[in-house]
Amino acid sequence: MASIEDPDRIAETELETAVALARRIGHAISGAVEVRPELLDQALVCIAAEGHILLEDLPGVGKTTLARAIARSMELQFARVQCTADLLPADVVGTNVFNQRESRFEFRPGPIFANVVLVDEINRASPKTQSGLLECMQERSVTVDVHTHELARPFVVLATQNPVEFEGTYPLPEAQVDRFMARLSLGYPSAAGEVAMLRAHEAGDRVGLVEPVATAAELLMVQEAARRVYASDALRTYVVSLLGRTREDPRVELGASPRAGLLLLRAAKARALLRVRDHALVDDVQVLAPVVLAHRIVLAPEAMEASGERIVADALAMTPAL
Repeated sequence: MASIEDPDRIAETELETAVALARRIGHAISGAVEVRPELLDQALVCIAAEGHILLEDLPGVGKTTLARAIARSMELQFARVQCTADLLPADVVGTNVFNQRESRFEFRPGPIFANVVLVDEINRASPKTQSGLLECMQERSVTVDVHTHELARPFVVLATQNPVEFEGTYPLPEAQVDRFMARLSLGYPSAAGEVAMLRAHEAGDRVGLVEPVATAAELLMVQEAARRVYASDALRTYVVSLLGRTREDPRVELGASPRAGLLLLRAAKARALLRVRDHALVDDVQVLAPVVLAHRIVLAPEAMEASGERIVADALAMTPAL
C-alpha cells in the first residue's frame, strides 16, 4: 500500500467522489437498459480506466442500447458511426476541405472528435476504415495530411459487433482488437428481467429519457485518480506471469501482448478505486482478466475445443498469487 508520505496518494474524498459518480452513472444506465450488475461494473471500470469497449453478442440483446445509455448518462459530446462497407476513413476522422473564400485548405473534423463515439457494427466497415481507428484509439490523436490533431478528453470508443453473422463483414485484425480494453457480452436477460423490459419499453425508448449525471470534469478527475492507485511490484510480477502462461500454452498461437498487461493493470487499478481502495489487489486482476485478455488470444489451428476464455481460466488457475 502507498505510504502516507507519498504525494500521489489518493485522498479519502477522491475515493468517495469516484464511487458516488460511478453509482450515479450505473443507476442512470440500469434505468434505461436491462443489464447484469457485473457487466455494468465492468463497463464502468473500463470508462474509469480510459479504456475502449467492444460489445460483442447476438443481435437484439441490447448492445447498441447499452452504448447509447452509457453515452447519455454523461454530459459529453456524443457521436454515432454506423459502419457499412462503403464507409471511408475520412468519414470517421475528418478531411481537409478547400475554402474558396480564403483560398486555403481547412480541416473538417469527423465524428471521432466527440467524447463518446459509438461505432455500430464495426465489423461491417472495410479493413481500410477499421485501420483509421488505430491511431485514434491508441494515441488519442488523428493525423491527416501530415498534421496531427488531438482528440477530445475524455475519449472512449464503444464498438458493437455481431459474432454470428459473417455475410458482408470484415473480421477485426488482431491489432485492432488489441486496442479494446475489454470485450463484454450481454447475453439474454432473465425471464423476469425480460418481462420488466417489455413493460418498460411499452412507453417508448427509455434511453431517450436518460438524464446526464456526470460532467467531463468529474470523469477526468476519476480517471486521473485511477491512474494514481497504487500497484506493487509483486502485483506487476503476477500480471507478467499471467501473460506468460497464455503465451506458453500449446493451444495458443498468439498469447496476450504487453499492451494487454498494461490495460489489465490499469483496469485493476480502476476497479480498486471504485471499491474505495487506494491500492490494487490480485483479486482485481483475477476478476478482470477474462474480459481483458480472452479476446486477444489467437488459438492454434489444431485447438478445436479451446477458447480464449478457457485459456485465460487455465492461466489463472496455474499462476500462483504472490
